[in-house]
Amino acid sequence: MSNSSLAIILLAAGKGTRMKSSLAKVLHPIFGSPMISHVLRSTNQLASNNRIVVVGHQKDAVIQALAGLNCTFATQTEQLGTAHAVLAAKENLSPDCEDVIIFYGDMPLVRPEILEEMYNEYKQNEATLAFMTTFLDNPTHYGRVLCTNEGAPLRIVEEKDTNPEEKRIKEINTGIYCVKKNFLYQALYQVDSNNRQGELYLTDIVELAVNQGKTVQKYVTTENKDVLGVNSRVELAEAEQELRVRRNHEVMMSGVSLLSPNTTLISEESTVGNDTTLAAGVELRGQCSVGSNCLLDSGVILADCTVADGVRIAPYTYRHNENIAQDIGC
Repeated sequence: MSNSSLAIILLAAGKGTRMKSSLAKVLHPIFGSPMISHVLRSTNQLASNNRIVVVGHQKDAVIQALAGLNCTFATQTEQLGTAHAVLAAKENLSPDCEDVIIFYGDMPLVRPEILEEMYNEYKQNEATLAFMTTFLDNPTHYGRVLCTNEGAPLRIVEEKDTNPEEKRIKEINTGIYCVKKNFLYQALYQVDSNNRQGELYLTDIVELAVNQGKTVQKYVTTENKDVLGVNSRVELAEAEQELRVRRNHEVMMSGVSLLSPNTTLISEESTVGNDTTLAAGVELRGQCSVGSNCLLDSGVILADCTVADGVRIAPYTYRHNENIAQDIGC
C-alpha cells in the first residue's frame, strides 16, 4: 500500500460556541500549541502523505497555526454540517486514495496508537466502514450508537434527535471513522438535512452503509477520555492537565526525578538529562536542554535555555534564552 492510498481528513471549520470565545475552538492553546496541531501530530504514525484539514471559521488563522506541518487545506464556505465539511475535502484527495480516516480538530488527547490499531482492524476485516465508540456514564452532547440485540451497529442518532429511550443509551460515537473512499463520497450525496438542526450529518453514513449491506464495524475503546472532544473551558483545562501528566511520565521514565509532577511543566520540545531533579513548580518552556545531574529548585522557570551538566539553580529563578554553565543563586 502506497502512502497516497490513505487520506486523513480533520474537520476544523466550526466556531465552537460552547467555548464562549471569539477565538476558533481549534486555535485555543493546549500545552504550548494550538489544539489543532496536537490533533494533526496524532496522525504521524499513520502511513499517509495526504492529510487534509477542513477550515472555515477563522480559516487564515488556522492555516497559519499549522504552517510547516504536513497537510493541505480545504475550505468549507458554509457551515452546513459535518457531511458537507467532508465533501469540501473531496478535491484534495489523491487520485489513488482508497481509504479515508476522518475525525475532529478538537480531539487533542487522541493517541497515535489507537488510530493505528483501529485502522489496522478495519483493513484486516475488509470493512467498508468502521467507527470508534466508547461508553460514558453521562453521554449528554454525544451521538448515541443504536445496535441490534447482538451488538451489531445500526445507526447513530445525534443528541438533539434522540427520543427519551435513546437518551438512556451509554454507548456514544466518538467521531472517528475509517471508510472506503468510493463508498464515502457516494453516501455523502445521499445525506439529507431532515433533522432538528437542519444539517447534513456525517453520522448518517453508518445507516446508509448498513442498509446497503456493507461491512460495518465498531471499534470500542475503554480509554474514553482520550477520544472525547474539547467543548468548554473546563474540558480545555482537563486536556492541558492530561498532556502534562503524559509528558511528565515520559520524562520520569527516562531517568529524571520530579518531586511534584502535578505542578511541573516540561514542554514537548525540551530535553532533560539523567539524574536531574526538578522540584515543585518548575517550568521548562519552549525549547530547553537541561543536562544530567542538575537540580532545578522550586519555582524555576526557564524558556529556551541550555543548562550544562551538574548545574544547580536556586528557587524562583527565571531565565530566557540563556546558556547556563554554572550554578545560579546556590
